[in-house]
Amino acid sequence: MRNSRIRKGSHETGMLDETKAWDVETTLAEKKRAAYELISDAMAEAEAEGIERDIVTQAALFAVVTDLVATWGEVAVADYVERMVDRVLAGEFTVDRPLQ
Repeated sequence: MRNSRIRKGSHETGMLDETKAWDVETTLAEKKRAAYELISDAMAEAEAEGIERDIVTQAALFAVVTDLVATWGEVAVADYVERMVDRVLAGEFTVDRPLQ
């Protein structure tokens, strides 16, 4: 059994049983997938309006980093970005990588 907690604001609402923890994880994964699809659609729409993909991508990255800095601060975001290097090199963000 996992020791999972749900936080509401800064208040803990208590331990969850295995089933509820799974539901929370599934909901989070679904929200992340939906968010990704919305962003991807917005990027495709910008491209359809004639804005080059690399410009859209750089603008999106700038928006994300500025939002993260506003939320978590420069040091936390710098640490996060530093860890991203290994994730990128490990192929975590490569969509069409060949399986061996």
